[in-house]
Amino acid sequence: MLYFWMENLRQGQAPFHYGWVIVGTGMLCILACLGFGRFALGMLLPSMASTLGLTYSQMGFISTANFLGYLVAVLVSGFWAVKIGSRKLIFLALLLVGVSMAFISQARGFFPVLILYTLTGLGSGATNVPVMGLVSAWFASNKRGRAAGFIVIGSGFAIIISGKLIPFINRVVGPEGWRVSWLILSGTVVLIAFIGYALLRDRPEEKGLSPLGAGDTARHRADDQSKGRKNVYREGIMYYLGAIYFLFGYTYVIYATFIVTTLVKERGFSETAAGNFWAWVGFLSLFSGPVFGTLSDRLGRKAGLIIVFLLQTLSYLLVASGLPGMFLYLSIGFYGIVAWSIPSIMAAAVGDYVGARKAAAAFGLVTFIFGFGQIAGPAVAGVLAEKTGSFTGSFFMAACFAGLAILFAAFLKKPKAIPMSGPEIPPAKIAVNE
Repeated sequence: MLYFWMENLRQGQAPFHYGWVIVGTGMLCILACLGFGRFALGMLLPSMASTLGLTYSQMGFISTANFLGYLVAVLVSGFWAVKIGSRKLIFLALLLVGVSMAFISQARGFFPVLILYTLTGLGSGATNVPVMGLVSAWFASNKRGRAAGFIVIGSGFAIIISGKLIPFINRVVGPEGWRVSWLILSGTVVLIAFIGYALLRDRPEEKGLSPLGAGDTARHRADDQSKGRKNVYREGIMYYLGAIYFLFGYTYVIYATFIVTTLVKERGFSETAAGNFWAWVGFLSLFSGPVFGTLSDRLGRKAGLIIVFLLQTLSYLLVASGLPGMFLYLSIGFYGIVAWSIPSIMAAAVGDYVGARKAAAAFGLVTFIFGFGQIAGPAVAGVLAEKTGSFTGSFFMAACFAGLAILFAAFLKKPKAIPMSGPEIPPAKIAVNE
């Protein structure tokens, strides 16, 4: 097997399509920009709050500031991905994430963290949109869900790492351990920025290839070319998908931001025990993108969305109920197993509706709408917890919004197929195995 692989390389070939290199590198980029740049915050907040004297409301506003920066970035990142190329944009955005995180490690109060974490969000959004847009460029429509599913599990790896690393550092260093954690995560993000610049490519043509699966049928190529002429900002379906994505953003981030704080402050868990819970979320989430992305390829995007939102609704209800022991494990299990499913399904869906050429712009649009949910969710949940003294009401609210998303998904229309006409477009060179 090794000889076969080396011989292929010697002949200028590879034993697999370069699209999977894009997927692997994209997974690292998501690990950096979202996994470390956002989802590590849940583990860092309890110790940061103790050292900096943060209230529940301030904790919520810090998370919201990150999403505000993210929102601004996704509004313009589709344009800049076309202007300078996805590869360069991802590199610069990850550098911004890494540098801002390094400065957060030196912050001495609420407002410096608020401003710096806004910049982290700016870099996260400017990384996420072009990374997910590469899926439609490198994969045909019948393989996009699976490819996007593997990319988004980068966040799961980051959760596992942060769930184990941060409590360990806090035990060794003490109350200021969160500063060391930010520095370590920052250095990792910068390293990944350079790896991404070395391996990512904007289009398969740069490697003399066509998208993986483009040779399956001529219909995929005709669909993408015809849909690629659409103006995504005038497509009503994009705003409908955006509304569904908004509900996901509003609900999942409440859980991601406050579940560790809830376990520590309200359920009496130690930081280490809560970290183990969070690490289990990360482990289970490794299966979420590939499983449900592939499921949406086979059953359709509508069915995939309904199944995921149903499991999320159950997760939020279980943690809100205050039931002990096994029910908390069930909540964590349901949340983890579908954690990154919606982004993978959404990244595939926008390509289905507008084609590969417009996928980055379309994903930027729905992610912009999704960003409003991420901004509102933690802010409202934090204020509600401040007034009630508990996050129970916040998790009940998340369950209601996830239930509404099920209803929206049930009425999602299928993308229109483009009838074949004229001569078949010959595919580009495919010199590798799928």
